Amino acid sequence: MNTAYATLVAADTVRFERILPGPVERVWAFLTESDKRAQWLAAGEMELREGGSVELVFRNSELTANDDPPPEKYARYGAESRMHGRIIACEPPRLLAYTWDGTSEVRFELSAQGDEVRLLLTHTRLPDREQMLSVAGGWHTHLDILVDRLDGRMSPGFWTTHTRLEAEYAQRIP
Repeated sequence: MNTAYATLVAADTVRFERILPGPVERVWAFLTESDKRAQWLAAGEMELREGGSVELVFRNSELTANDDPPPEKYARYGAESRMHGRIIACEPPRLLAYTWDGTSEVRFELSAQGDEVRLLLTHTRLPDREQMLSVAGGWHTHLDILVDRLDGRMSPGFWTTHTRLEAEYAQRIP
């Protein structure tokens, strides 16, 4: 079962669930290999061991075609932006967790379900509602692009989609 919207599982935590075309090793590659991750989230190297470094090189405006420019509050993310973190847990090809932007943590859990893969993405330690809305809209948009890439489809514009979803999360998250 795909749950389109994030669920609020704690005051500082959102969780997404997606069912993806498998196998697990293919999805793991899209989480961990720079060239594949660049197609839906961000390029950058990861040292796949506990304590290893993570570099995410975002180019959100290049993820999709026919997009709007980023909203003013995200203008600095229209071009390349970088984020660094540390691996908290790494159990290939089932679990990957790392620090996110110095304050929060993201965790990916993969499990095979026949020919498909259940992805659970949990983002914790979000400091405030503004970050919660940004993260929920961002992950939702990025995960939709991942699903499209794995299914061989084109995605609608990143910023157009993110702007719409962030507004929807503003109505959904108290």
